[in-house]
Amino acid sequence: MRDLVDSMNPLGTSAGSSAVLRVIAVTDSDSYVKWGARLLGAMPAQWQKSLIVVETTKVPSAEQMETALAGSGIHHRDVAVHGFSSVAAAVASERPDVVLIATIGPLVALLSHVILEACETRPIVVSGVPGIGLPARRKALVFRSQADLIVVHSKREVEKFSELALENGLSHVFGLATLPFLTERSTVSPAGTDIIFAAQAIVPPRLEQRSQLLGWLVQLAHNVPDRRVVIKVRARPGEAQTHFEQDSFEELHALLGDRAPKNLVVEGGPMTEHLARAGGLVTVSSTAALEAIAAGVPVIALNDFGVNRRLLNKVFRRSGLLASSEDLIAAQFRVADEQWLEENYFHPAAANDWIAQLLALVNLNRAGALPPRERELRGRGGALRFAWDRKRVLGPLDRSITGYLALALGTPIRYLVLAIKDLEILAPPSTSKDEKARQSRSEGAQLSEGAQLSEGAQLSEGAQPSEGAQLPDQLELDVAADATV
Repeated sequence: MRDLVDSMNPLGTSAGSSAVLRVIAVTDSDSYVKWGARLLGAMPAQWQKSLIVVETTKVPSAEQMETALAGSGIHHRDVAVHGFSSVAAAVASERPDVVLIATIGPLVALLSHVILEACETRPIVVSGVPGIGLPARRKALVFRSQADLIVVHSKREVEKFSELALENGLSHVFGLATLPFLTERSTVSPAGTDIIFAAQAIVPPRLEQRSQLLGWLVQLAHNVPDRRVVIKVRARPGEAQTHFEQDSFEELHALLGDRAPKNLVVEGGPMTEHLARAGGLVTVSSTAALEAIAAGVPVIALNDFGVNRRLLNKVFRRSGLLASSEDLIAAQFRVADEQWLEENYFHPAAANDWIAQLLALVNLNRAGALPPRERELRGRGGALRFAWDRKRVLGPLDRSITGYLALALGTPIRYLVLAIKDLEILAPPSTSKDEKARQSRSEGAQLSEGAQLSEGAQLSEGAQPSEGAQLPDQLELDVAADATV
């Protein structure tokens, strides 16, 4: 498919950008509003661009909206909010050339279908994942099966998603773009002194891990009484965000009461403003680490809880940034490896090809040579399955009869399917005699060091246990997996 796109791009990367296109970004939560708005801002200035928000349970507050739009050139007063039932008609009425669907994966699948159904003239559908898109997941591609172009943000993401698509017989086109909210890398040492902890809603996942991490921040604050340690949160109490958060760091900090050091504080607001005052940033796997690198602020990516798919931090292997809580407490921040940067999010701007890919697709579409992409259905059920997916995404905001019917019929079936899967996971695998013999021969040669490491053990970057020693990927809840794609 990419060869076809390349062959139909007579305008070239720069010449074609002079064409005026009508682009609408459809977004939902705070992080997707930020990504969608910045991606619009990275498009040619002469294009006509607008942004709308779909009303879901994750709709940003006014303060979150202002923070997400900061630096994008889009004012929150210019952003329209539509319910799911009206968003397709609103998009179709604008007759866009391009629709950028910047939402969580399950909502991308729903919106792609209803928008393409509503538009008299088929637009180009663009989608992607904000921030770090690795590890590449099949679900991310299935949810975006009707997207003509998927925007990714590193050479490694292009490689991994292309391999995944090939393995699964999927025909996606991938366009490389620098993360739109990354500034040009600073060569000046940071003048700030704040230490920023970029909190995440679902990482680490367990209360005891989050409490342990907060304890390390308390120790750090005691060790640097002349510096502020800032717990930077995306949402304040009562606000929604992309991922549902239990045991927020703001709530845990409040439980400390008078035991909290005066220099350990909780703040919101744009990350760029915090980095301007920062001398170091710590996180488990937040995209804020990349923003810190761009700002010249040294980073720690904590590895105490492991390095695995569930923690979304495998991308930091060989980055030079993985470090332990001991390094954090001692304020020993790291500078990223240059070779890793080249492959991961800091490639030269000249390598970006997403605008050229987008223009080529527009040309194909205008020439009537771009066939519609088939919708990849997850499971069976037809209209009832669509109603089930819509109800799961919109929750109480979907008041349709079909939604309630799908919920009533689908819930017991879903629990049955999950129970069967659990039994399959827990059942011992059948092993042939030859396999048993091979296992017996290799048992003595296996290294035990990685298996003996406890979850809370301090791990240096070069001594990570194998992926199999981490939390089992197959036991992840569907909801958590869907939220990360």
